[in-house]
Amino acid sequence: MDFQNISRRALLRQTACGFGSLGLTSLLSAAAGANPLAPKQPHFAPKAKRVIFLFMHGGPSSIDTFDYKPKLEVYNDKPLPFKRPLTFAEGNVGNLMKSPWEFKQYGQSGLHVSSLFPNVAQCVDDLCVVKSIVGDSVAHGGASLQLHTGSNTFTRPSMGSWTVYGLGSENQNLPGYITIKPSLSHGGAKNWSSGFLPAAYQGTAIGNAGMKREDLAEPIEYLMNRGLTPDQQRFELDMLQKVNRQHAMTREYDPELEARIQAFELAFRMQTEAPEAFETEKESDATKKLYGLDKEETKDFGWQCLLARRLIERGVRFVQCSHSYKWDQHSELVKLHSKNAREVDLPIAGLLKDLKSRGLLKDTLVLWGGEFGRTPVVQGGDGRDHNPYGYTMWMAGGGVKGGFSYGNTDEFGYYAVEDRMHLHDLHATMLHLLGFNHEQLTFAYAGRNFRLTDVHGVVADKIIA
Repeated sequence: MDFQNISRRALLRQTACGFGSLGLTSLLSAAAGANPLAPKQPHFAPKAKRVIFLFMHGGPSSIDTFDYKPKLEVYNDKPLPFKRPLTFAEGNVGNLMKSPWEFKQYGQSGLHVSSLFPNVAQCVDDLCVVKSIVGDSVAHGGASLQLHTGSNTFTRPSMGSWTVYGLGSENQNLPGYITIKPSLSHGGAKNWSSGFLPAAYQGTAIGNAGMKREDLAEPIEYLMNRGLTPDQQRFELDMLQKVNRQHAMTREYDPELEARIQAFELAFRMQTEAPEAFETEKESDATKKLYGLDKEETKDFGWQCLLARRLIERGVRFVQCSHSYKWDQHSELVKLHSKNAREVDLPIAGLLKDLKSRGLLKDTLVLWGGEFGRTPVVQGGDGRDHNPYGYTMWMAGGGVKGGFSYGNTDEFGYYAVEDRMHLHDLHATMLHLLGFNHEQLTFAYAGRNFRLTDVHGVVADKIIA
């Protein structure tokens, strides 16, 4: 044995003897056998049991979608009457620009929705539209990281990881947290990382944004060695895991190695249920049409939304669908926002209607939005710059009030001025709906207790049904 390159912990493990060795082995076996994804009880009765996050990567314009600003029509092409805050891009900036799209009131609630989202508008009485979201970063990377993890500067566990850490999973043969076609830019894997939480809570990515739907016809084919029987695969995996565990015993805790060990186990278990979960082609023609799988422009995001429904039906705790990276219109706002909305409007409405018809919407929290909004002043001819100072996200189901508008921006849609909801508050509210006091859902790391909301966060009680 090379005593010069062995840690103290490894030395104790390899030189222990007698009853001490037996006791240590028993403890280690118990720890290894514990299932980190086993279902857990929240702090109090939850309104929501699971989350579907519809991420519009790039930053959709709130004042062109769900935050109607009639004053922009009055002040169109006039200078902004106050100093602009810190911005992402200073070049080619002009005056105020009214929305190119018409807003109408929908449903019994009478909430305003622009003509960009005619199908989602039909579901408006199920939406809780939050018009006062605030973040801290004007750049995509920091803003996306903060939306997903609560921090715009450090690598921290994602909100999906915190959700599974707190609640576990209802299906041990599927990951507790799945992200479908995520972007590899603006934080990439950090946005679905478990950070310092145990590796079992990290997100499992299905493909990435650069892959076509057709490339994912067999999303988990790589998990299976089709040339081996199940018994042979189990034997092969047991041998591999034995080597991995022996390697882990000789070094300090290595989260990447632990993640690999747990991933192999989960991959083996997934073979029993994952293939069936991904068989969206077995859905009825009516369901496929509901999600837009019969249309070229909607079939990609429609497949994501349908897969999300199938996954949460099977006990997956947190699912993210990403429309990536398409909403960053510094120019060509009319052309590209119109195209983007056509790709997601029908699938999102289909998801909401399908969840509701199946009785799943009442305890599934659906969250929609991007990493920030866009400015009321024009840029690049007919574009808009980044705006983290007051923008819109909406929620549906999961214990929030439907047909409800919360918060407000100023008359031009630049700053949140009423019931500001910082991203820390959004996370605190999400955890509350899942049954957690966000101040008590903590994890000890580097000498202190960490939480998703860091040292911030206020629950928005007004939006809770």
